[in-house]
Amino acid sequence: MSVKSCCIYSTGVISILTLIAGIVLVLSQVFQNILNAKIKKEIVLRNGTHAFDVWENPPPPVYMQFYFFNVTNPAEVLKGERPAVLEVGPYTYREFRPMERVTFLENGTKVSAVNTKTYVFQSDMSKGPESDLIRTVNVPAMTVMEKFKDTSFIANIISSYMKSVNEDLFTTRTVGELLWGYEDGLLKALKVVEPTLDDVFGLFYKQNATDDGEYVFLTGQQSYKDFAVIDQWKGQNSLNWWTTDECNMINGTNGASFHPIITKNETLYMFSSDLCRSIYAIYEEESSVMGIPGYRFSPPSTVFANTTENAGFCSPPGNCLGSGVLQVSACKQDAPIVMSSPHFYQADEKFVEDIFGMKPNKKQHETIIDINPVCKLNKNMNATYSIVVLTFVLHSLCSQTGDIRTLVFPVLYLNESVVIDEVSAKQLQVIVAEGNVVVNIPFMLIGLGILLGVVFMVVQCRQRIPEASRLRINSSL
Repeated sequence: MSVKSCCIYSTGVISILTLIAGIVLVLSQVFQNILNAKIKKEIVLRNGTHAFDVWENPPPPVYMQFYFFNVTNPAEVLKGERPAVLEVGPYTYREFRPMERVTFLENGTKVSAVNTKTYVFQSDMSKGPESDLIRTVNVPAMTVMEKFKDTSFIANIISSYMKSVNEDLFTTRTVGELLWGYEDGLLKALKVVEPTLDDVFGLFYKQNATDDGEYVFLTGQQSYKDFAVIDQWKGQNSLNWWTTDECNMINGTNGASFHPIITKNETLYMFSSDLCRSIYAIYEEESSVMGIPGYRFSPPSTVFANTTENAGFCSPPGNCLGSGVLQVSACKQDAPIVMSSPHFYQADEKFVEDIFGMKPNKKQHETIIDINPVCKLNKNMNATYSIVVLTFVLHSLCSQTGDIRTLVFPVLYLNESVVIDEVSAKQLQVIVAEGNVVVNIPFMLIGLGILLGVVFMVVQCRQRIPEASRLRINSSL
C-alpha cells in the first residue's frame, strides 16, 4: 500500500474514532462533570477565594426604593367611607451591606458575621427630597390603642391626649421622619406611665447603619449546596414567633447569594428578618442580563396563601387574615403591622377593593431573582414587599378613630434592587464563555470527526475517478 493510500485510510479511521469519542463524551457528560466539580470546589466561603470576597463585600450597587401611599380623603375615611390613596415615590437610597465581624468556626465549615446595612439618600434617583410631606396612618397611635385596649386607665390617657392636641387616626410627616424616626408626642406622654415605651417612632427606626443580629452561615466546604446557608440567627436555629415548627424554621440563605449549579426544578429558600420568616422561590423562565444567560426565580402565590400549610403563620392562632397578607405583630413589638406584596399583588381581591388606588401588576410588583445557574451570582434582583397596617374599630377606646371600618391599610412598599455592574458582568461573561468552551469540547470533537469523514470521502471519490477512467480506456483498446 502506498503512503498516499495509508494517509487516506488513516484519516478515515481517525474520523470514526473522533466521532465515537465525541459521542461518548457527550453522553457521559465528562467535561460538564469536570467543570461542575471545579466550580463546587472553588465556590466556598474561605479567605482568598473570589466567592468569599463577593459575599463579604457585594460589588454590584444595591438600591432601596420607598413608595408611600398618601391618603387623599382622611375625613371621609373617618366617616366609614372607602379610603383613597395615591402612590408617591420613589425615594431612593444606596444600600451598603458588607459582612462584618467575620469569624470562621468549626474548621472552616461555618462562618459567623453581622450584615450591617447603611442607607444613603440618592436625590437624583428620587421623586423629591426627604422633606416631602406624606399623610398616612398614625401608626404609633394605632399601636398603643391596640396594646392598651384592655387597660382603661391608659386608654383614657390616650383618648384625652389625642383630643387635646387634635390628633386622629392620620398624621402628616416627612419622608425622612416616617422612615428613620421622629419623637412622637403621644408616646412621650405615655412614657411617664409606661417607661418601657420608646418615644421615637419610625418604620425603619434603628435600622440605618445597624445590623439585624449575628448570623452563622455554612461555608459550603462539606457540600456545595450548603454555600451561604444560614445555620443560626441570633444564636438560634429556629424562630419562636409562629405556632408550628415548620413555620418557625430558618431555611436557605439571606437571599444575597445561592449555591452554584442551580437547576430549573430546584426551590430556592431564603430567610428574611424583615418578613420575620423564611420564603421560597421557584423557576419561572429563562432570562438574560447584559448578555449573561440565567434563570428567573420568583415566589409563587402559595408562599402567602391562606392554606393549611401556612396556618402556623396566623396570629393569633386561627386568626388568618386571608391570602397574600402576613400579620407580623409578634415580631414587630406588637404593632398592628401586616406584610404583603405591593398593591396587594397575589392577595385576595377584597384587599384590593377595600382601598381605592390599588393597581396590582405582575411586572411592577413581583419579586424576581435572575441568577446564573453555574456561578450562583445574582445578576438582577428585585425584592418587593409592602408594609400595611391593620386598623381596628376602637370606638369604645378612642373617639378619634371615628367610624372607620376594619381595614388592611397600605402605608408604603419598598423595592430592594441589585443589577450586576459592568465590571462584574465582564468577569462573569469571561467565566461563562470559558465554561461554554469546556462543555462544548465533545461537540467540537464530533464536528472534527464529521469534517475528517467528509475529507476522507472526497479524497476517496477523487481517487476512484481516475481509476474508472483508466479502466474505460483499457477496455476500448
